[in-house]
Amino acid sequence: MSEVTEGIITQSSAVRFRQAALGDLDYIVETEHAEENAKYVIPWPREEHAKLLNTDNTKHFIVETADGGKNAGFVIVSGLKNPFQEIEFLRIIMAEKGRGYGRQTVRLLQSWAFKELGAHRAWLDVKDYNDRARYLYKSEGFVEEGHIRECIKNGDSYESLIILGILEHEYFALNK
Repeated sequence: MSEVTEGIITQSSAVRFRQAALGDLDYIVETEHAEENAKYVIPWPREEHAKLLNTDNTKHFIVETADGGKNAGFVIVSGLKNPFQEIEFLRIIMAEKGRGYGRQTVRLLQSWAFKELGAHRAWLDVKDYNDRARYLYKSEGFVEEGHIRECIKNGDSYESLIILGILEHEYFALNK
């Protein structure tokens, strides 16, 4: 990675999103399956990521530091063809934690979704015990919309999801 700007989708002063390619799949799978991340998502096999890598409706982006010097994580965005202008932040997974990249990524995702794509609503789900992520999303304007109880089987137990969303007018009211 260097100062190359090819494939850059959007950027802020802290991070930028680069269109993921087949060559990024090892990084994506490794980051998602890392112990500190895997417990908060349902990790996909490489084939699932490859199938959805860059379709009309779903995109994978590598989150890089703004100078392109280092990968900080990846995101998957879905709903790009949704006729109701609803975007899902399917994955927000940071390899670099505690450096503010997650917050900057959420802000950049929101800006891109509402300002560039013209989304009406953006949403995501989070496991109910992922307090760090829930706090971050709520501090960036997401509202808890629902609790899907025991919908994921993990070993011998079930886990629950919290649905969080933000509407276009809520985003713009917070970002005047």
